[in-house]
Amino acid sequence: MQNWYSNRFLPRQGSSESYSVVAKGSELLSSQPSLIAFRPAYPSALVLCFIFSVGGWHHRDAVSGVERYNPLQHEWKVLGSVSRPHRGAGVASLKNCIYAVGGFDGTTCLSSVERYDPKVNEWSCDVAPLRESKRDVGLAELGGYLYCVGGHDGLLCLSTVERYDPSEDRWCKVAPMASRRMGLGVAVLDGYLYAVGGSDGQSPLYSVERYDPIEDTWSPCPPLGTCREDLGCATFGGKIYAVGGRDDLTELCSVERFDPVSNKWSPAMPMQSKRNKVKAAVANGYLLAVGGFDGIVHVTTVEAFDPDINRWRLFGNTQSCHPGGGVAVLNVTP
Repeated sequence: MQNWYSNRFLPRQGSSESYSVVAKGSELLSSQPSLIAFRPAYPSALVLCFIFSVGGWHHRDAVSGVERYNPLQHEWKVLGSVSRPHRGAGVASLKNCIYAVGGFDGTTCLSSVERYDPKVNEWSCDVAPLRESKRDVGLAELGGYLYCVGGHDGLLCLSTVERYDPSEDRWCKVAPMASRRMGLGVAVLDGYLYAVGGSDGQSPLYSVERYDPIEDTWSPCPPLGTCREDLGCATFGGKIYAVGGRDDLTELCSVERFDPVSNKWSPAMPMQSKRNKVKAAVANGYLLAVGGFDGIVHVTTVEAFDPDINRWRLFGNTQSCHPGGGVAVLNVTP
């Protein structure tokens, strides 16, 4: 395998330190955290988290661009594009590939699915399409399957859920949610799939429900403290974080987290910027909020939540990350 790193990026033996790296133009980013994590269980191993941002919209037009965050250079780089523009697609990783599912191309809702294979650095369209065309979906991996949750088919907000089996290259319907949801957040915790907030097509939602894949049933969960649609959602430190989005009045910088032990949502440290249509990802000990829209302009900055200091801090800029895109993480051990 190609050697993607050099020893100068490695933490000291037995240390959990992260070192900043030199970005393009030799700008030293010493005040910003590095996303290179040293795994204590494997002292000689380095885990690199490559973050991919796919699609979105710009001036109301769907875009096809793809960006990748490289933790060695601490920079985002435009990688080309998927085969067709789309926004509101679900993006997630499965078996070391990235999938972009459904979306809206500016004219119609899509059922198409594209897959990125990092081994050949190519997107392919040879994946079974969804059973329904839809946009503004939630997408998550659970138990070796992809779940495409809710969305909008161009006429109606949906409660339907589809599951993708990569071994059979087939989508099938599973139990629908109790509520119709588009622009929802999805997260996996303790073997359950959570559908968080979103919109019913009329108003942003407080409600949360979770799916049990063994029983093929959905059950209600405690509601959010703030209704939110087009939020970012991720599991981090054994809790689910609901990040930004929009309530019925304005874009949000607020953050909530769900603790399964206490079975309730509580406020967390807010972000520095308001971010509607933000995407959340977890990489090497940080919760990231990528891009979004603050109500006036597209936000290209990335914020990282550091649990050790309970604070969000700026983590550089994307090149052209667009609201309404999707984000996924690939973990690579060189």
